[in-house]
Amino acid sequence: MGIIRREEEQRVKTETRSTNRKTRAGNHSGRAGSFRRALAVLCILTIGLMLGQAALADDGFSTSYTYTYDYWEEPQSSPDAYRVATVVDSMTLGLENLEGVRINKPQALYARGNLLYVCDTSNNRILELERKDNAFSVRRIIREMTGGPVNTFSQPYDVFADGEGNLYVADYGNQRVTKMDRNLNWIQDFTKPSDATFDQSLNFLPRKIVVDVAGRVYALCQNVNKGLAKYEADGTFSGFIGANSVSVSMAEYIWKRYFQTKEQRAQTESFVPTEYENIYIDSEGFIYATNIVFSEYDLKSDSAKPIRRLNSLGSDILIKNDRFPPIGDLWWVEQGSESSGPSKFVDITVMNNDIYVALDRTRGRLFGYDSQGVLLWAFGTKGNVEGAFTGAISVEHMGYDLLVMDQLENSITLFQTTEYGQTIYDASEAYLRGEYDESAELWRNVLKMNANYPLAFRGIGRAILRQNQYEDAMDYFKLAHDRQNYGRAFKLYRKEWVEANIGWILLIVGAALLIPLGIGRVRRMKREVIMHEHSKVRK
Repeated sequence: MGIIRREEEQRVKTETRSTNRKTRAGNHSGRAGSFRRALAVLCILTIGLMLGQAALADDGFSTSYTYTYDYWEEPQSSPDAYRVATVVDSMTLGLENLEGVRINKPQALYARGNLLYVCDTSNNRILELERKDNAFSVRRIIREMTGGPVNTFSQPYDVFADGEGNLYVADYGNQRVTKMDRNLNWIQDFTKPSDATFDQSLNFLPRKIVVDVAGRVYALCQNVNKGLAKYEADGTFSGFIGANSVSVSMAEYIWKRYFQTKEQRAQTESFVPTEYENIYIDSEGFIYATNIVFSEYDLKSDSAKPIRRLNSLGSDILIKNDRFPPIGDLWWVEQGSESSGPSKFVDITVMNNDIYVALDRTRGRLFGYDSQGVLLWAFGTKGNVEGAFTGAISVEHMGYDLLVMDQLENSITLFQTTEYGQTIYDASEAYLRGEYDESAELWRNVLKMNANYPLAFRGIGRAILRQNQYEDAMDYFKLAHDRQNYGRAFKLYRKEWVEANIGWILLIVGAALLIPLGIGRVRRMKREVIMHEHSKVRK
């Protein structure tokens, strides 16, 4: 029995050890499976991150959020400054019930008061829309005028309305800029000048126009690289202004001048100015012009000047007080797909406070800059969803609202400010009105919504600098990495400190001068006494 009992105990122990081994093996297998699953998830996440980073590497960051750049040129996401309010197209306007013709490849927008004009280029007409709240309705469809030599339009590329209600149309196909009154009665045409400064072998093909308060017309013409054609109010051509400058490296000049044959030089690109892409006239009569033909290597050095502000002499007076000039994106892929390369501004609009918004066709983005050339925000992307564009061609504003026209989708998107965007504008407006306390407080509210916004630190610094709080202003400019304004604040702080401590300064300077003199005098007297005593001893 003892033997049987010992064998039974041994069997039980063996089965127990076997069961334990299986349990441990099962546990190990479960842990291994869990580990493998975790590893698989980690691999998927890693691959996703790598793909995301690869996507970001195409142009530096995601294309679907609002952002700015920090001091180190890195994109920083921020709250949205704008949101989509509505999208206007042929269906919402009811054009099919009016003429049965949908909008087709429009080329330009122009806003005056609550009226919005649309150049429906391929349909040879101008749409006059009226805005009520966020809804637009067709007020007039302008296909012709009365009393002109040619009363219909042919490929109208741009339109402008002056304060009296007169309409100017860049009638591209009819080779003229035509003017009519508010009742569509023809007034006059601005046509190809017979002046020798205009190449008579070229057709007169106006693409963009602006008109100043004196009625002078400025036309951007295709194939003309001498600048903007300027006409007086009576139709007299008075020359060109604002021609693009030519930027040529010394190496290019030497190679073309001394190492190419005459035939080779004829085949290569000439050193001639380029045409502007678009123009806009602000409330002060200055013309903003955009340029998309440049070497991308000239952008950050400010040689390219994709945005210019032209005075009456055609000189560029655009203020650029940021670390980099207003060029859109600071990072881009040099070669590759259609959405690579630097920003190229196809249009620009300017608000009454000198804040301007440029439309980038490369990636369908909007870039807002203040009067100092500092980037306020950037947003937008390419696509066929709400708020994205496939062929953005024109931008306009009504107050702070932005309107962007897509020539491929044949639609207009209305953007309105968010609380964040509106607070930025309110802070800027308060500063311009001289209400510095209010401006500083509004900029502090901006910081509550976006603590990583250098312009808010700069705005607070500028506001309190006007209140003679120089030391505090220096602190804010330091946070904004604004060396220029920091230097200004430091000079004023130093001047104030010197004036407050001039008594102590004079006392210290006087002591620094007189004490050494006194010590020297005492030492000389001591030496004279010693020498006198020695002379007595020798006697």
